[in-house]
Amino acid sequence: MGRDIIADIITSIRNADMDKKGRVQIASTNITKNIVKILLREGFIENVRKHQESKKKFLVLTLRHRKTRKGNQIILKRISRPGLRIYSNYQQIPKILGGMGILILSTARGIMTDREARLAKIGGEILCYIW
Repeated sequence: MGRDIIADIITSIRNADMDKKGRVQIASTNITKNIVKILLREGFIENVRKHQESKKKFLVLTLRHRKTRKGNQIILKRISRPGLRIYSNYQQIPKILGGMGILILSTARGIMTDREARLAKIGGEILCYIW
């Protein structure tokens, strides 16, 4: 049985945020690099650096802890999974919290947010949402 890499990074980030840890170490793959770029651009992650131990490559993420959050954690939820794939065209991409949250999609042009997919008028597989 294969591993679900996206669920692993989402769980790692969620657990580190709940424990108020500053750093998370995740495996470095093309999918994780693209998702981390989106999280960095949207302000959920403060910094990313590459790390290598023997032959394994990792990404070390520095999480952004907001002082004004008062106990609220980052909500990350996996939507499409290996057993049940969820696809959407660009007209039916849901808005998370009225546009305040972001939805990450895997499209024919790569991994992008819901806003980018609507502007490009392409749909794809809904990977996860964050707010």
